[in-house]
Amino acid sequence: MNAGAPRAALWILGAGGHGRVVADAVAAGGRFAEVVFFDDAPGGRACSGRFRFGGDSAAFARPAPAADSGPRVERHIAIGDNARRDELARDCEARGLPPLAVVVHPAAVVSAEATLGPGCFVAAGAVVAPGAQLDAVAIVNHGASVDHDGRIGRAVHVGPGARLGGNVSVGERAWIGIGAAVRHDIRIGARAVVGAGAVVVADVADEARVAGNPARPLPPVKEPEQGRMHPHA
Repeated sequence: MNAGAPRAALWILGAGGHGRVVADAVAAGGRFAEVVFFDDAPGGRACSGRFRFGGDSAAFARPAPAADSGPRVERHIAIGDNARRDELARDCEARGLPPLAVVVHPAAVVSAEATLGPGCFVAAGAVVAPGAQLDAVAIVNHGASVDHDGRIGRAVHVGPGARLGGNVSVGERAWIGIGAAVRHDIRIGARAVVGAGAVVVADVADEARVAGNPARPLPPVKEPEQGRMHPHA
């Protein structure tokens, strides 16, 4: 980027708690000239004097203003729910919008040999080691680590303080809970949930829910409760 070129504005979809975390990382990094929140909740819950509210999710997906009318626009989806984040990202892709912005807090450590897909977020204190690959819209939250050659699928959330050993593979939309530890060479299946503090020493099947030390499968969730289950559990 040329020294005199204007910095981009970042449009963030999601003005809740995770949106505030992303905006804080952006402010600390100084990469963007402005942060604009978009949310379907009236007024934008995360807005403050530093950030302005730009509208709802439909406004987020509209074409950006022409470059000559202000700074260029990049977009990031800051929604913690894996399925919803993935759906919104796919909608942006289907509309032909530019790839979502990657946001990395300056206090994170990301190897130059790691690969971060469009829309990924890496929070303060997180470590992403050499050879690790994060697919689109994956989240590595505060203090979490992905060791060498890890494969983190699309729309995965690695929760705060979680530790993934070398060569761990995590399928799309899986959730790794707060403080979980996953032994090297383990495969976590797509849409699986690893409970907070779990110690995973064996592969986890697609859509399985595991918890404990060592991690063991939990009983299926009854259908009426499924929509209310929060993967932090």
